[in-house]
This record gives sequence, C-alpha cells and structure tokens, in this order.
Amino acid sequence: MVRYLARRLGQSLLTIFLTVSTVFILVRLAPGDPATSYAGPNATTEDLARIREQFGLDRGVFTQYLIFLRDLFTGDLGTSYSFHAPAFDVVMDRLPYTTTLAISAIALTTVVAVPLGVWMARRADTNRELGANIVTIAGQSMPDFWSGVMLLTAFAVLIPVLPSSGFTTWGGLVLPTVTVAILQMALISRLVRREMAGALASPYITVARSRGVSERALTWRYGLRNSAIPVLTALGTRFAALLNGVVVVEVVFGWPGVGSLVVRALETRDYPLIQATVLVTAALAILVQLLIDLAYPLLDPRVRLGKAA
Repeated sequence: MVRYLARRLGQSLLTIFLTVSTVFILVRLAPGDPATSYAGPNATTEDLARIREQFGLDRGVFTQYLIFLRDLFTGDLGTSYSFHAPAFDVVMDRLPYTTTLAISAIALTTVVAVPLGVWMARRADTNRELGANIVTIAGQSMPDFWSGVMLLTAFAVLIPVLPSSGFTTWGGLVLPTVTVAILQMALISRLVRREMAGALASPYITVARSRGVSERALTWRYGLRNSAIPVLTALGTRFAALLNGVVVVEVVFGWPGVGSLVVRALETRDYPLIQATVLVTAALAILVQLLIDLAYPLLDPRVRLGKAA
C-alpha cells in the first residue's frame, strides 16, 4: 500500500506539473493582451508598456515560465490582475461554492439514479422500463443551459418560490443542484441499469436464487455490490468534473463558483488567476480519483492495490 501510494503521488505531481505548464503556454499563445484588458480602450502606449513591465509581460515567454516555476515551488501563484489579490486566495474564496454545488448534485444523483437504475434492471425489456428509458434519454439530451432556464422560469418567475440567482440562502442551492443533477442522473441510472442487468443474469445469482435467497438480497446485496465499482468510478469521475466548475450553470444562476471565475479570468486574460484555478481544480480531481482507487478493495476483496503477493 505504501509503495502504491508513493507511486500514485509521484504520478499525480507529474500530472499537475504537466497540466499547469501546458496551460501556461496555451494562454500566452491565445490572442489577446492582458495589459489592454487591464488598462481599457483609452490607454496610451506608455500606459500599456508600464503595465506590461508591472506584470512581467515585457519579458520573453521562456523567462516568464522560469519565474513561474520558481514562484510555484515557493507556493506563490502570482497576483490576480483583476482582483489585485493573490490568485490562490481568490480561487479558494470561490471553491467552497463550487464544492457545495458539486456535493449536493452528486448526492441527489446517487439518491435518485441508483434506485432508478436498479428498478429499470429488475424490469428489463418491459413497457415500464421502456418508459423509464425514454425519460432518461430525454434528460441526457437536454443541455444544461436549457434545463436551467426552464427551471428558472418555472420556479423563480411563474411560481416565485425559489431565488433566481446567487447563494444568499440555502434555497438558492436548489435550482442549480437540480439543473446539474438532471444530466448526471440520466447517465448514472443508465449505467446502473446496464451493470445490474448483467449481474442479475449471472450464474451466481441463479445459484443463490435456487438456494432460497430472497429477491431483495439478490438485488441489493449481491447484484448491486458486484456492480458497485463501475458505478463508483462514474460517480467519482462526474464529481471530479463538477469540481472544475459548471460554467454554464454558474453563469445562468449567477453562482459565485470556480466556473464563473474562469470565465472572468479568460475574458480579462488574467494569467495568474487562470493558472491558479487549473492547479487547484486539477489537484482536487486527482485526489478524488485516488480516493476512488483506494475504495475499490472495500467493495470487491478480489481487487488488490499495488503488486500482488
């Protein structure tokens, strides 16, 4: 286990380093000038030169990269051009909002999608399962922005029972959570249905049924447990993706999370803020994947981490 964790930690650090380095290069190759975005349209040539010198943009890209690496290893991710504050602090101020939205969306997805997928598997090739399939395909086909606008119109305009934007009260979490969870529920329920249908048709289920094991135990104790690894992997992957920010949903609902922060950083060409956001979200995504890997042996004793004995 120690050897496995050490190897995964090394791989994670290398992945983060390559990701941040790639983003550093790509944002500087993209069109646009941070000095122009910062100074405004009426800035003079002298103003632009002074701003570039202030931000270190007058140096070569390779020199900027070396300075970035030096500061990175000392824990300094730079100062945000638009917020005039350490970029890391700006990202960490927004991260709790994105984390709250991601956790609530995944929790709702798990509570609804797993029982729905099991129900569909138990009624495979029936009219009821066909109707559930139509609903899940529809949920999978609806774009986030359309679902968000429809929910916003229904429950914040026509029937004003929930806030339309922001996170001033816990009620403001409901509409963004449902909007994000609609697609996730459709994807996960279909995955659960596929895995459970295969598990319930397995020979060990037939043997257990012939020994008098109840259908409830066959479904939840045997079938679902043996289908848990791909389901957990899918849930963890979706959760890691949500931690990177749901840009469209956050913009529609005015959610003060990482996604809307990235949009603002890209609009203003705020290099330090973009790099800090990528670093933090990449580290969180890798941490989630590591925790999922560590959970595999708990779900299936046949899975062993590291070199087999």
